[in-house]
Amino acid sequence: MKLKTRLIISFVIITILPAVLAGFVVWGVANYHINAIEQTYGISGEEYREFKQSLGTLNEMPEVHEFLVTMMGGVILILALTAMTMILWIYRSLLRPIEKMEIAVKSITEGELDFELRPEKNDEIGQLCKDIETMRRRLKDNAEEKLKNDKDNKELISNISHDLKTPITAIKGYVEGIMDGVADTPEKMDRYIRTIYNKANEMNTLINELTFYTKIDTNRIPYNFAPVRVNDYFNDCAENLSSDLQNQGVEFGYFNYVSDDVKVIADAEQLMRVINNIISNSLKYMDKQQPRINLRVKDVGDFIQVELEDNGKGIDAKDLPYIFDRFYRTDASRNSSKGGSGIGLSIVKKIIEEHGGKIWATSRPGTGTVMYFVIRKYQEVPIYE
Repeated sequence: MKLKTRLIISFVIITILPAVLAGFVVWGVANYHINAIEQTYGISGEEYREFKQSLGTLNEMPEVHEFLVTMMGGVILILALTAMTMILWIYRSLLRPIEKMEIAVKSITEGELDFELRPEKNDEIGQLCKDIETMRRRLKDNAEEKLKNDKDNKELISNISHDLKTPITAIKGYVEGIMDGVADTPEKMDRYIRTIYNKANEMNTLINELTFYTKIDTNRIPYNFAPVRVNDYFNDCAENLSSDLQNQGVEFGYFNYVSDDVKVIADAEQLMRVINNIISNSLKYMDKQQPRINLRVKDVGDFIQVELEDNGKGIDAKDLPYIFDRFYRTDASRNSSKGGSGIGLSIVKKIIEEHGGKIWATSRPGTGTVMYFVIRKYQEVPIYE
């Protein structure tokens, strides 16, 4: 029952019911008074006025006096019961829920969010309780999200600090070796300098990854979406990858099953970042003497599907559902050569989702991993003149 309806009913009960009861009382007293006079003194109603003047007041008649006292007591009792009923109804309908809401709001103000406010009725007060409960849940979710973000940020700082410290230590050691004359041959000097250069590149990669992550986490990446012809894009991509991977001693295979006219809407630069991050992650966990990376592009209806397969160490089934989570690292030993910052694949997932696509993986420990992502095709709408 709506609160407005309750108030109307309350008004009717408080005002009309006592008036009706009072009317019945007056009517009953009048009839009893006349009947008492007729029976006691044997006069008619017309003679009542003259008879009343001759007798004085009605209080002189004990029967009438007793009846009036009884009737007034009944009226008072009825009014008391009516008022009590109304007070209980209003308390149950309004005051008790308001007290609960007051306690709930006070708890929220003090930061206590581990409770539940359940509405008792499906009316305006009940809806207000639902709104407060919704607010409490959102505040609790935000508080939990903030705690998680704080924990993730601390973990990120710890990871980056560790991963930066390792190449810095190596660079410092090789520089000291050069200063102390340990690199006393051109071959050693060349090896030391190349090692320093590679370690500096590792540091630069980590810093760039962290910078990009902060931008992508705050949605500050300026995407440049445009129609991209799939074959042209991935043919160029495969050519660049083939050259880079062969220099690292990695066998590369490229397989394209898409028609020449297929296009997607994509940011070419960010899509290249996705592919590079996946391949970089594969190489981190590569444990084979003859490493291999395969790139496949397929037409799957309304989407194009890209597959990046490696023959690395694979991912355990318990880790596979979490590899795209922020800061998740399957390498618990935190070996810097394999551990990484733990944000590369989370960046990949974010970029693919911003393209309206989806990414997932399958893996067999000891055999390798396949990363899949799909992007919707671009359908040109014909213009009729």
